[in-house]
Amino acid sequence: MSKPVVIVGAGPAGLSAAVTLAKHKVASIIVDEAPKPGGVVYRGPWRDTDALPHLDDKWKATSQSLREQYRQHQDLIDLRSLTRVLGPMADQHLLTAHEDTLSTIDYEQLILATGCQERSIPFPGWDMPGVMLLGGIQLQIKSGLVRPGHRCVITGTGPLLVLVACQLHKAGCDIAGIYEAAPFKDLARETLALLNRPQLALDGLSMMMYLKRHHIPMHYGWGVVKASGDPQVEHVTVAPYSKDWHPDVSRAETINADLLGVGYGFAARSQLAQLMGLDMQYDHMSGAIPVVDEWQRASVDNVYCAGDTVKFAGAEAAMLEGKIAAYSALKARNISMPNLDNEFKALRHQLEKSYRFRKGFDTAGYRRPGLLSLPEKDTVICRCEQVKKADIDNAINQGVKDVITLKMRTRVTMGDCQGKTCAHYCYDRLNESTTSPQPLIRPRFPLDPIPFAALEDDA
Repeated sequence: MSKPVVIVGAGPAGLSAAVTLAKHKVASIIVDEAPKPGGVVYRGPWRDTDALPHLDDKWKATSQSLREQYRQHQDLIDLRSLTRVLGPMADQHLLTAHEDTLSTIDYEQLILATGCQERSIPFPGWDMPGVMLLGGIQLQIKSGLVRPGHRCVITGTGPLLVLVACQLHKAGCDIAGIYEAAPFKDLARETLALLNRPQLALDGLSMMMYLKRHHIPMHYGWGVVKASGDPQVEHVTVAPYSKDWHPDVSRAETINADLLGVGYGFAARSQLAQLMGLDMQYDHMSGAIPVVDEWQRASVDNVYCAGDTVKFAGAEAAMLEGKIAAYSALKARNISMPNLDNEFKALRHQLEKSYRFRKGFDTAGYRRPGLLSLPEKDTVICRCEQVKKADIDNAINQGVKDVITLKMRTRVTMGDCQGKTCAHYCYDRLNESTTSPQPLIRPRFPLDPIPFAALEDDA
């Protein structure tokens, strides 16, 4: 009997893959670090609740549908929640940690659906309490059912700004303003791309009408400069951005707020893919991503990647990619699927429309070099090792031209997070001064610290 397909990540891509496999009577094991399936987008509240008035009906319907599909096929899906994958081992094994216990999972086929993380943009005050990335705010609203602040400022770029603002307002927050870094004309220029997903475009217009109805101001071509306060954020300074997103501090405005939401994009969580030796490429929008073909097959046999691990195109696209990855695994097992070619063409057609839709936002909100001017000399860039901008400036001025040398010179990226927070700033800084492609910072094994309790001998 064949072993179950192992899936890392219980978000939209991972769940979609598991359900597709189950429909063809193939078992799977899903490993996820969260207590509930669904990923950041569809995980839902940690505790039971009768009402979610701050979340829209479409989100609730999709979330419920995804969980229902999982429940229908639960007999073939072994969900191992609160479990972290620490890295690959020899002979197609993964080392995992669950409640201070280490164990291994062996696999013949592996689907990586590890998702993404938010991209941190350093600026003065970015590490103080009350300054949160938009995904963190959503987790508090959707999973913790916690209102993270009272008076809020939202800054960054992309459709998540408006969505989070609407959710915060429905949760009882006062939204002082939304500051979208891209000029309105850049967004308007992408109208044709956005029409690839007309329903999503209509949903966006509906949210914009909500903002107007509730007198929530939207400012285009503006962004964050700094946050200040003691001991947490009390004031947020914003300013108009130039074409390259340099802030015009002569026109800066300071707003009283106890919550600053920041969202300047995402980066793929591809550390496991790198440790496994998959072929990788660096993408300005997504960071280091594994190379896959149209069937979601990676460069190593019987390894597949889907969702935000490889491309940012939204939860619906991630589910389509998860389905294709599952079909690839089924093909490798020689399982008969008579209508597969037509099904595959239909899935790829839907995916291409989602990619074009997302590309519209990515083109308008393409991260500009002016963001690198936000940190001051004493702004901490690497929180783990307390490396400041001045340390990185000195190293570059002394001739450092690649991120590996920068790491050795300053200890940047050498902390427990292994550069998840600071590496992208370093890549962007070094790319300013050289045209040579930057080597990627290779993650270390284990991907997460192992507690001493896991190493105790019970004998």
